Amino acid sequence: MKRGKKYIEAAKVIDRGTLYDKDEAVSLVKKTAVAKFDETIEAHIRTGCDGRHADQQIRGAVVLPHGTGKKTRILVFAKDAKAEEAKAAGADYVGAEELIPKIQNENWFEFDVVVATPDMMGVVGRLGRVLGPKGLMPNPKAGTVTMDVAKAVQEIKAGKIEYRLDKTNIIHVPVGKASFTEEQLADNFQTLIDAINKAKPAAVKGQFLKSVTLTSTMGPGVKINTAKLV
Repeated sequence: MKRGKKYIEAAKVIDRGTLYDKDEAVSLVKKTAVAKFDETIEAHIRTGCDGRHADQQIRGAVVLPHGTGKKTRILVFAKDAKAEEAKAAGADYVGAEELIPKIQNENWFEFDVVVATPDMMGVVGRLGRVLGPKGLMPNPKAGTVTMDVAKAVQEIKAGKIEYRLDKTNIIHVPVGKASFTEEQLADNFQTLIDAINKAKPAAVKGQFLKSVTLTSTMGPGVKINTAKLV
């Protein structure tokens, strides 16, 4: 893969063989985020889980204290009073069955998160084949299937993110933007790590956090010493 001049220069700052402390890693990631736009800072966490086993799955959500720096567009499936609550809480789109053809036929995906009341899951289930692959299917574990739609909308707007294992047992999540202060990024990162440590399945034996890397959208990865994250 051909790397640009900026990337090569940025990569010189980082020693690939070193496992950095959290604060040092945050500082380096900020320093190497040199793109012309406000890069997203992401954490990539490789776990000791085997996601093929149901008792080793990890899925949940956590509110980052300083948000993600990204405006999140929320679609809520709800009716009557719950629909009104969702609108009042700041949901970007609220609807019911009438949204099905719009999403299925018009390929409408002007939203980042989908929330639904439990009674609407029969309707939302019809969209499983299009929402599932995009990671947009509401889920009780992530707090996106709930009667308290107002709380769900407010938390997501405040910086709630969802984490889950991918097929290679890695969790990929944003922890902020390059424009955040080091303290804000470190706070968000620690909040995420605490939540993931708490979500460790009892069935997982041995080392849980195999490797943790922080990276900006266009920058090189910085490895963190996992022994200090337990």
